Parts: sequence; C-alpha cells; structure tokens
Amino acid sequence: MPAEHPSRINAVLRKSKSAFASIIMLSAALNVLLLGGAIYMMLVYDVVLPASSLPTLWGLLLIVMLVYGFQAAMDIIRARLLGRVSATIDHDLGEHIFALIPKLAISRPGQGESLQPVRDLDQVRNFLASGGPLALADLPWMIFFILVLTLLHWSLGLTVLLGGLVLLGLTFATDRLTRAPTELLAQAANRRLAIAESSRRHAEVLKAMAMGPSLQRRWNEHSGAFLSAQQALADTAGTMGSTSKVARMALQSLVLTVGAILVIEGKATGGVIFASSILSSRALAPVEQAIGNWRGLAAARQSWTRLERYLADVPAEALPLELPSPQEQLRVEQLAVIPPGAAGPALAGVSFQLSAGHVMGIIGPSGSGKSTLLRSLAGIWPATHGYVRLDGAALGQYAEDRRGRAIGYLPQNAELIEGSIADNIARFRPDTEPDDIIAAARMAGVHELVKRLPQGYGTAVGPQGGFLSAGQRQRLALARALFGDPFLLLLDEPNSNLDPDGEAALAAAIGKVQDRGGIVLIAAHRKSILASADQVLHLAGGRVKSLGAKDRVLEELAGA
Repeated sequence: MPAEHPSRINAVLRKSKSAFASIIMLSAALNVLLLGGAIYMMLVYDVVLPASSLPTLWGLLLIVMLVYGFQAAMDIIRARLLGRVSATIDHDLGEHIFALIPKLAISRPGQGESLQPVRDLDQVRNFLASGGPLALADLPWMIFFILVLTLLHWSLGLTVLLGGLVLLGLTFATDRLTRAPTELLAQAANRRLAIAESSRRHAEVLKAMAMGPSLQRRWNEHSGAFLSAQQALADTAGTMGSTSKVARMALQSLVLTVGAILVIEGKATGGVIFASSILSSRALAPVEQAIGNWRGLAAARQSWTRLERYLADVPAEALPLELPSPQEQLRVEQLAVIPPGAAGPALAGVSFQLSAGHVMGIIGPSGSGKSTLLRSLAGIWPATHGYVRLDGAALGQYAEDRRGRAIGYLPQNAELIEGSIADNIARFRPDTEPDDIIAAARMAGVHELVKRLPQGYGTAVGPQGGFLSAGQRQRLALARALFGDPFLLLLDEPNSNLDPDGEAALAAAIGKVQDRGGIVLIAAHRKSILASADQVLHLAGGRVKSLGAKDRVLEELAGA
C-alpha cells in the first residue's frame, strides 16, 4: 500500500481496538480455565478413586461445573465482540464501498468488477464473525499448554511440541497451496457473473435473435474455468484438512502411549494419562481449527487486499470550498477524453464557450464523439487533457452535490432506477417537496401521462424502468434531468423514442430552460430537435469540424 493512501480499513479497525483488547484478555482467561477439565480428571483418578470419597467427588464436580460455566460465558462474549467488530467494519466502510460501485462500472466497464467490493466486504465481515479469528487468537496459547505438559513430564511436552510443529507446517503449507487457487476462483467468478449480467440485461435481444446458445457457450467456458478453480481449491483445502485431522489423532495416541509408558515405569500416575490427553487435545485444537478455517482466511485476506487496492485507486475526495451554483457560463478548453478501456482518445482539442440562455446542437456521424462530449461535461468521464468550466471553475472544484444539482443529464439509453415515478423524478432525494416533482413533470410534459397511471406518481417503474414503454421512460428521464432547474442541461438523442406530442413537449421544455437562463446541449441525429438551437457544433472523428451559428453550420454541411 503506497504511503500516500493510508489504509481506511485499518483506520476502521483501530476504532475497535478496545474490543480486540477485550478479546485477547478473554482468550487468556479462557485458556487458563481450560486447565479445569484436566485438573479435574487428575484429581478424580489420583485422589477421589483411591480414597473412595463421594463428598470430594461432588465438591470437585461443582467446582468444574462453575469453571465450565465461566468458559461458556467468556466464549459467548468473545464471539459477540467479534460480531460487533464485523458490523462496525460494514457500517463504517459501507458508504465507501457503495460509492465504488458506479466508479468501477464507469472506469472498468465489462470487467465484472463493479460488485466485487461488496462481495469482498461481505467476505471480510463474515470471516471476522466466524470462528476463524478465535482459532487464531487461541493459537499462541498452544505454547502454554505444552509448558503445562512439560511440568507433568518433559517427554509429554516434547511429544506435543514436535507434533505441534508438524501441524503448524501443515498450516503454512495450506496457506501457500490455497493462495493461488483462491485468486483464480475470484477472477473466474467475476468473468462468469459478467456473462450472466449481460444475459440478464439483454434478455430481449437474445430471445429475438436467438443469440442465447452463443452466449451459453461463452457461459459454459467461463463456468468450466470457475468450477475447475473451485475444485482445485476444495481438493487442496480438503486434503490438507484431512491430513491435519489424522495427524492430530495420531499425535493424541502417541501422547497416550507416552503417558502409559510413564505409568508403567512408575514416573507418573494414572490421572496423568487422562490429563495429558486433554491438554494435548486443547493444545492442538487451535491448529486444526485454523487449518479448517484457512480457506475462509485466505479468501478474507485476498478480499482485504482487493478492498485496499480499490479504495487506494479511488481515494476519498477532499471536500472543496463550497462555490455558488453556476449561472453564467460554460467554457470547454482543449478538451480531450479517452473513454475507460479505450486505446485512444474519442475527443481531442474540443473548445467552445456558451453563455446563459444559449442552446447548442451537437451533430456528427456515429462514433464522432457526441455522447463522449456530454459524458465529460456531466463529469462522468474525466478529461485526459483540457478543462470543462462552469462560471470559470473546473468541474472538480464543485462539491459533488452542488455539481449534481447544477447539471441535468438525459443519457441516450434512458434507464430508470427501480422505485416509484416520484422517486426517479426527484433523483431519490429525501428532502424533496411534491410541488418540485410535479413542476419537473409538467415541464417535461409528462404530468398528465403520470396522472393516468393507476397509482400516479407512486407507480413502480420496475428494474431499469421495465414496467414502462421506451417513450415513457425517456419522458420521465427528461423530467428527472429537468428536476431542480439545473443550469446545464445535457440531452443525448432526447427524441429517439418520442412521438410527436413528446417532441413538442421536449421543444417546449428546452425553450423554458433557455428562457430562465440555463444552457442546453443536445446531441442529435434527427435535425428536427435542432429547431431550438442557436449554435451548432459539428464533430467528426472526435474533433471539431465546424462550430458557430446554426444556420451557417447547417448550410456548410448541406453544401459539403
């Protein structure tokens, strides 16, 4: 992790340092109390049975039951503390992780990574809430139990020590052998999910043109790679887990054998055999538990690493000085944009200036950079070179909320977000007045349409607005863009799905924005929408071919 990007996850964990300290202290007390069972067995076999004393037996049983009760309470408290820590991580990082989803979807399109931070956060949280961390917390106490066994007899301590070293070797071997398969599994899962998401989003196209079988073959290829990686990981983890389990059972038998030899030679009592069996089992249990949880640990560690990388690649934005909302000018200076994942620029050297109350049409063939320009003006794709300025300030100088309120954006694919019509028009802002929602709907000419729906503004739009027609989605997306009277209105093919009434409403809305001193940019193939424009920008190959008054540019284009 570069020094300039301090770990946000570590910062969250530091908030829980008192919980971790409590867990360590509870682990210490719990492991000391675990001696109770071994001491009880020794006293029963070496004191109670030779004396045939029932009162002593009942007294020892009462004491050991109290010890077991304290053990249970401490174990429950440890587990609950870890649960609280995992919830704290989710709570404190949740906003950062959610903010990563659209940023990754924009910066790394088609790579299936946009939801990976959510899965990684779930992995880290679930591991912390599992028994894995408790096994790791108990692991150092293996030395304590070996020392106690050594006090009983050095040969018992040596036997468990050597066996413990073998099990620790298996633990580290498990780590080395599962690291690569775990990473391959995550990558294969991302690729498979990307294919599944494409199939879901384009289900109608796949059905209409019988593309399903072709995409199915791609799914099968990625699914095969995923299953192979999963099987390799399961085989490795299962083999190491079974090996460690057998090694532990063999070691316990060796401990019993050594204890029996000591009794035969008169160097220990019968109670030592049972006590040493319990102590050796307790000493080695954390090792076996760690191996059993190693798959989760390896996955959580890789998720942790990816989260750190994601958060470092998208650092927290410093809060800029709160500038006033723009209301005078848009200026574009030598703008160049390379779309995420593209090899070269889609725009280069674009410059123009618009004052309040002006409307510019953007024309050009497909692939000329019209949509790229609007995405850059909206702050979606960053400028590779040059600047986009509102009232002289670059877009990055505006606080995100202030910038968002100043811009209305209607993308070419006018998808809505699952929720109600009112939610979508209001941009899901919780502090919205109903009158503002209705005003935006009226301005887009969609108010009467919404009133005719069974539930009016409470009508659910469905996933991606799938409950509505393409024309309805586009008109509601226009109302969303107009909501709050933004200074800069960016429209990408806004009339592609509109009927004549919709086009008339769109033209009227553009005129109202112009009258109140807003700036409108319209990317269009159909020249009918350019009736409201007073200037036209003609793009070709990502560069300005012509710029100026609408009539002059269109005449030049007609004469070319």
